[in-house]
Amino acid sequence: MGIGVALAQAERARRSTKAKRARERRFAQLPGEQLGEGLQRMALGQLDLAIELLTDERQGERHRHGHRNTPDERAIHETRKALKRLRALLRLLREELGERRFAREDALLRDAGRSLAGARDAEVVVNTLDALLDRSPAKLASRRAVTELRKLLVAEREAAARRTLGDGAARAEVRRELIGLREQAHRWSLPERPGIAVVESDLQRVYREGRRRHRRAGRSVIGDRGKGGARALHEWRKRVKDLRYAAEILNLRPLAHRADTLGELLGEEHDLALLAALLPPPGRGPFKGKRGKQSRKALLKQIARRRRRLRKRALREGERLYRRRPKRFTQRARRAHARVSRG
Repeated sequence: MGIGVALAQAERARRSTKAKRARERRFAQLPGEQLGEGLQRMALGQLDLAIELLTDERQGERHRHGHRNTPDERAIHETRKALKRLRALLRLLREELGERRFAREDALLRDAGRSLAGARDAEVVVNTLDALLDRSPAKLASRRAVTELRKLLVAEREAAARRTLGDGAARAEVRRELIGLREQAHRWSLPERPGIAVVESDLQRVYREGRRRHRRAGRSVIGDRGKGGARALHEWRKRVKDLRYAAEILNLRPLAHRADTLGELLGEEHDLALLAALLPPPGRGPFKGKRGKQSRKALLKQIARRRRRLRKRALREGERLYRRRPKRFTQRARRAHARVSRG
């Protein structure tokens, strides 16, 4: 009987600890929580998550022994997502933190994410090609050159994963940087103001920058077949993701959903542009000979067709998302947040 009671108590304690940790790491304002308090909790929670994911001493060991899609790879992916959420949160506190401090901490998070990006980026390229093959199996899947291309991309994915997961020194350096940043965030003293007042000016800035990028992207892609349109869309995508995370923080779910939908369209367009840029030139690699060149041309044609459709849809969604003037947008966000806070 005593052992059973002890086990039950231990299980209740474990569940309580897990629930508390999940609450602390929730990337949204909690019921009854002041926004300033919540923003600090979210920052600490995401930093704790990233530090925890980078702490495992076994990082890279399983992959070096030939295991694909290991927990280590997922940990790197989840770490990068946490860093992106942190950067979006910092943008909502840009005015409070001050320009110098914001720039320093944003650069730290940006560089940390880049140092972990190799394996994930290589994975994305393979997934992008697979999605394209699923969409156009009759035109692409039977081509030998395309099959050979996929083998090359898979090999590069494996090599990138080994480099990223095997570089314990790089992960340790990122972890040290994040621990230092956590100490800074722990000392934050954010003002408690009603509603969204503590972030309202920066929320308006985030929306205004996205609106400006939307217009710039629209001008860039008209008749564009080069890199200018791709760069403009990629920069716009970053601002769309900032708006999505800001909406998640403030529990503005319809806005977060619309921004997420647009971000997915822009993300797929960017991944296709990256795939096109990585193709070996005609006569090289799998694209040797007449058939190889024909296969390359067919692949680029399908990439361009899909990108045109995605651009058209993204610009249309952008018109809906950014149809209001920034001041009007923040007024509506303020009212929506008040309604959500009242339950």
